[in-house]
Amino acid sequence: MTLANPDQPGLTSAEKALAAQRRRASQRVREARDRLTSTTGTRPAFDVELLRQYAQNRLSGSLVILLLILSIGLLSAVWDDALEAVTWTVTMLVIHAIIIVMCRKFLGEPAGTPTAKRWRLRFVMLELFLGLAWMIQLLRPIGEYDGAGTFNLFVMLLVVAVASMLASSLPIAVLAATVPVATAVALNFFLSGSVQGYILGAMAITAQCYFALLSFRIHSSNLATLEARAEKDALIGELEQAKAKSDEARRRAEGANVAKSRFLAQMSHELRTPLNAILGFSEVMKNEIFGPHVVAAYKDYSNDIHNSGVHLLGLINEILDLSRIEAGRYELNEEVVGLAMTVEECHHLLKLRARNRGITIHESFEPDMPKLWADERAVRQVCLNLLSNAIKFTPQGGEVWLKVGWTNAGGQYLSVRDTGPGIPEDEIPVVLDSFGQGSNAIKSAEQGAGLGLPIVKSIIDLHGGTFTLKSKLREGTEVVVTFPPERVMTALEPIPEQGPIAPEDVPPPLPTGTEGPMSLRRRLRMFRLDG
Repeated sequence: MTLANPDQPGLTSAEKALAAQRRRASQRVREARDRLTSTTGTRPAFDVELLRQYAQNRLSGSLVILLLILSIGLLSAVWDDALEAVTWTVTMLVIHAIIIVMCRKFLGEPAGTPTAKRWRLRFVMLELFLGLAWMIQLLRPIGEYDGAGTFNLFVMLLVVAVASMLASSLPIAVLAATVPVATAVALNFFLSGSVQGYILGAMAITAQCYFALLSFRIHSSNLATLEARAEKDALIGELEQAKAKSDEARRRAEGANVAKSRFLAQMSHELRTPLNAILGFSEVMKNEIFGPHVVAAYKDYSNDIHNSGVHLLGLINEILDLSRIEAGRYELNEEVVGLAMTVEECHHLLKLRARNRGITIHESFEPDMPKLWADERAVRQVCLNLLSNAIKFTPQGGEVWLKVGWTNAGGQYLSVRDTGPGIPEDEIPVVLDSFGQGSNAIKSAEQGAGLGLPIVKSIIDLHGGTFTLKSKLREGTEVVVTFPPERVMTALEPIPEQGPIAPEDVPPPLPTGTEGPMSLRRRLRMFRLDG
């Protein structure tokens, strides 16, 4: 689906807003996917995000590094040459200040600027200069103090730990800042030639390896967090884009549905008006009301015209009924309906058609069934559609069974079974769809619109019942529709017969102008006596 341009002329305000929303969602999806692409290695990396984390960590830890530089410079001034200590301290402060300025400058750049490689190189070089400065300070002992080696090891651990924490977003920068320091301290211990020096040198190298591994672990954790966040952003963007497309599709579908409803409403009137004339005049000509035809074939032509008009009118009515049901505008006109009586009337209407095809219809109705609370026209349409299908698809000499009875739950059911060709199991969903027809039905029966069963199923669903279709090839088809127990009109409990009322059983008369409570059974008894 192409994205519309919000500035395109001829669009309404709603369409422009929808197009702009789709463009924003698509832009977010592209940005999230771009962040999933690496420029520094084989696994996904988020260069700009990692650099921003490095800059933010450096700014937040600038005070700690500043205090560390000043404390080491002060101790160097006390224990060694003051001029050299001041020079080293100033150099360290300048390098530290440059790092702070560069971090602020990087964070102030607009988002999306493709300068990750250049900034990464700058930060790594600055960290290398800082590490070399620490190395120069720790290469020589501090005056004549006996604990100079221990002090150097302690300072190295502080520098390596702080650098590993602050620069963990850039592991290369961590190595550039810590390897020179650890190398200087380990070299001092190894050059001492003592066993203690070897042990302390090994400890310095071990500490360097530990903190390097720790920084890589922190980097992996940060990278996994960024990947999860980017995938979440991409998913949210795709969901928003899909929602925008679905909203547009829904709007188009609603517009198409409105156009279809208007078309059907207009065409139903435009088609029924000439159909009434066609049916009326063709019936007059078919029955030769104004005299016999001069040519006998005209009577057959009139009969064909009348039958075609009746078929077309029925097709129009079915399409309108199905469209009303799908649009939720099919309203049930509920009243008391006798299911067995309605089925019997439909049987009587279609008996002649079945007789002409040599089909025998059997009835099996359970006696004394109460009436239903349903739409009589809809129930009649259900029965006529099912029975018409059974007659239409049953070959000559076949049989059809009509059954009406009770369900296990207390409802009522209607069953129509025939001895037709049956429906393959994989074609049952097809025949239940609008305008769907099975392959055997198309070959062996007269053509239809394929709306009978979908209309029946929809009407039964509106009544809260169930629709079941069972069919096997060369064994026939059975359709069972049920009505729920809530629609069965349970008869009132019969009033028992009583003998003459004794004088002592007659209640005393009520005072004038007052009325006492009267039960329903007593009211019915009085109504029965009055009748």
